Amino acid sequence: MTPNPLLTGYSPELLARAEAFLAGESPVERMLERYPERHDVRSNRDLFAYVQKMKARHMRSSAPLAKVSFDPRMRSIEHALGLHITSRVSHGDRVRKRRELRVADLFKDMPAAFLRMIVVHELAHMRHANHDRAFYRLCCHMEPMYHQLEFDLRLLLSAQGTNPNP
Repeated sequence: MTPNPLLTGYSPELLARAEAFLAGESPVERMLERYPERHDVRSNRDLFAYVQKMKARHMRSSAPLAKVSFDPRMRSIEHALGLHITSRVSHGDRVRKRRELRVADLFKDMPAAFLRMIVVHELAHMRHANHDRAFYRLCCHMEPMYHQLEFDLRLLLSAQGTNPNP
């Protein structure tokens, strides 16, 4: 059994159950049956509106986002699924922060719960740069099922990695 890079850090009991799930019949279809709800977010404009709505609900006092977009270059499973970028832009004497949020293109075809989870994750990076206790507490505040959704997304991506045609 080769270690799955997406599932590192979990307990051996959970890893054994995950491997059994992935070795079973049609894990991708079973996971998609578990999350049947689809979303209508297909364009960058729709994604920006979706993120702004979530940000207004949970993080009203945080800095505004300059750009939110789907990124087709983040398609590879080994790399990030979302990206939060803060750059400094100087206008004469003044220096402004420009915040940008990018989500992997593959979330256009994922269930709505997984898009919500990745948006929550990237929004939490606006307050906490590192993946520490406060970061995950904020994620769980915005999405109470965050940890379960993250694990299920890792399982789904692992299953799609072994079976690229879901």
